[in-house]
Amino acid sequence: MKKPRHILTLADLSSAEIERIFSIAEDLKAKWAKGIREPLLPGRVMALLFEKPSLRTRVSFEAGMIHLGGVALFLGEEAGFGRRESVADFARVLSQYVDVIVARTYQHQTVVDLAQYAACPVINGLSDLAHPCQALADLFTLRELFGRLAGRTLAWIGDGNNVARSLAQGCGKLGLRLVMATPPQYRFEEAFLEELRRDTPQLDLVVTDDPVEAVREASAVYTDVWTSMGQEAEAEQRRRAFARYQVNAALMARCQKGAVFMHCLPAHRGEEVTDEVIDGPQSVVVQQAANRMHLQKGLLAWLLGAHT
Repeated sequence: MKKPRHILTLADLSSAEIERIFSIAEDLKAKWAKGIREPLLPGRVMALLFEKPSLRTRVSFEAGMIHLGGVALFLGEEAGFGRRESVADFARVLSQYVDVIVARTYQHQTVVDLAQYAACPVINGLSDLAHPCQALADLFTLRELFGRLAGRTLAWIGDGNNVARSLAQGCGKLGLRLVMATPPQYRFEEAFLEELRRDTPQLDLVVTDDPVEAVREASAVYTDVWTSMGQEAEAEQRRRAFARYQVNAALMARCQKGAVFMHCLPAHRGEEVTDEVIDGPQSVVVQQAANRMHLQKGLLAWLLGAHT
């Protein structure tokens, strides 16, 4: 039996494969805009296995699978994941019923364990380590906006979190320069940096503690919440550490002409970003969110071999 292909981080995709997924997503999005929902995956079943609340990830995957002619099954607490039986038993059985599993978990090891035992592809819909689908949609959005990505600069302002890790991997594979403005205690761990250097030695990564310096040559400025789900006990400490890392109008004015603002949402308005920026003309956060669905349709069609 052929071993299934899993997408747990962007290290699992080559540059050429990312470009292929982008091409499929672009084609499907253009058809969607004309009212065409091409049923590339009739009869296919996707399981959404979620430990965390979700708007964008759940609805974009569900809607996308329906557009493709398949079915999405949302599995919440009632499935008993992680409580009634081992991850191994759960994965072995679930993968007999469905064609692909999308898992949104607290611990990255949970996704790794699912992939180890599942007989179908597993997609990481979010873990504490990585958010590959978000990063792919973000890079797809930047390509829509700017065309060629190689040589452009993406500025990340804030925590070196799961989204930042996936963006770093994606930037390395697509030729973007990544400049991160992050307090020293919240930067990438050395183990991840070693992995990044090994997988994408071509990545041009600059790390600073100065947000103004970070955005100086940026075509896009990206931020995320300072305190993610599961880090609530650190909230006050993080607010103090990131106080000067807010993306506001003054910071956006230091960017390259035509620069855009990005956020994976949900946002803590008044903390990492001001209303003036996230609701302003430079903001592309709604386009980003919309592209989650289109990119994931491309990913599903490619992963399940339905688009030639």
